[in-house]
Amino acid sequence: MRILVSLLLALALLVEPVPRASAQNLPDLGGTADATLSPQMERRIGENIVREIRYQDPSYVDDPEVTAYLDTIGEKLASAPPGASQHFEFFGVRDNTINAFALPGGFVGVNTGLLEACDDESELASVLAHEITHVTQRHIARQLSQQQQMQLPTMMALAAAILLGRSRPDLAMGAITAVQGVNVQSQITYTREFEQEADRIGFQRLVAAGYDPHAMAEFFEKMQRYTRISDDSSFPTYLRDHPVTSERIAEAENRAAKLPYRQHVDSLEFYLVKAKLRAERGDARDEVTYFRDVVRDRRYANEVAARYGLVAALLRNNQPRDAEAQFAALRGLHAQDPMLATLEARVRQALGDRDGALAILKAALARYPNRRPIVYAYVNALHDAGRYKEALAALAEPLRLYPDSERLWVLQAKTYAALGKRLLQHQAQAEVYVRQGSLPAAIEQLQLARSAGDGDFYQLSEIDSRLRELRAQHQRETQEAKQR
Repeated sequence: MRILVSLLLALALLVEPVPRASAQNLPDLGGTADATLSPQMERRIGENIVREIRYQDPSYVDDPEVTAYLDTIGEKLASAPPGASQHFEFFGVRDNTINAFALPGGFVGVNTGLLEACDDESELASVLAHEITHVTQRHIARQLSQQQQMQLPTMMALAAAILLGRSRPDLAMGAITAVQGVNVQSQITYTREFEQEADRIGFQRLVAAGYDPHAMAEFFEKMQRYTRISDDSSFPTYLRDHPVTSERIAEAENRAAKLPYRQHVDSLEFYLVKAKLRAERGDARDEVTYFRDVVRDRRYANEVAARYGLVAALLRNNQPRDAEAQFAALRGLHAQDPMLATLEARVRQALGDRDGALAILKAALARYPNRRPIVYAYVNALHDAGRYKEALAALAEPLRLYPDSERLWVLQAKTYAALGKRLLQHQAQAEVYVRQGSLPAAIEQLQLARSAGDGDFYQLSEIDSRLRELRAQHQRETQEAKQR
């Protein structure tokens, strides 16, 4: 319930307040989305929810390679016509149910169960295109704005239910019952109009991004088959949130039928991500057995991914020598992908070959410049080897390109600490806390940097400037909270 409580607090601060003179009356929320939630409010709510998921929910997939893959597909769809006027962030949730969900402000979560259920990349893209459209069309804000004559606490509970219902039904029910038994269960799912709009515009994105136009209908049909064969306990969450009807399937098929045939070649990374997630679930020995059987019997859609999964499972089961032998067979397939490079480096590290791992990662960075999962692995490998100055140098360009990356700032703070540079360590740690949404902690770190005693005039001036900026921001946010 911690996520629910934090969300309700966020909504209490962000939703337009009821005038005091009429606090006991039913407020008129108006007929537009902006009357309830502005785009800025949506973004802040989404940030708060994702922050809670990332730091409080153990099911959050904290894997930079999975995130990088989802970002690649998602950004391709978001930038395709009709385009999107906001930045999107995609993340994985370790949950076997088939589901994806959109949060306000440009955040989209994808359950690992959905990734496993998709037979090809276009099916995954069709779901992401649909969820992206829920965000760009501001369906959550529009749905709230339709709830006329609603008291503020009820609206907050409804908002929490809408936001959480698709990913955490248990928390959604908690949000509903939080307001003295108010019955808003019927409002959790999107309206039929919004689902149709997400299908229609999502289809446009899917086609414009170069994916198979038939994928949306095929995925809908797959979900409908689940309906026929599943009992209530295994009923896909996606179907509860996005009911699949014969009409929706027919509309998707009709749209695709009007377009010429187009075959989309799945990326190798699609299969590698699926294999990695499979290798990391359940008992390690069971996964080794599963992938050995798949490779032996040739029961795979992609041989490289099947062998990748076997190597990953062997490493997880503490069998580095067997992993080395299997990777040799994988290398013989002559495939190229950043995930193969990081896996080979993990094999070398498991064998105690630090120099070999560093050489592999350095070559991978030259082949895939500034790819963040490789940067993270390379810097951590440099740390393990005690080569801190090289680690610092390796972080410079990625930090310039991706200043919002919390993980890069964490690595920089760790590197400065290893080098004994206290001012710079606290300065980098302050930026970590800024990205975690904790301004008081960031301000405290800058104060520690100010008094570290190892900075020059220019560094101290930079610290003072950043301190003024963060204090002013914290004061503004505190005043806004008091006013609301």
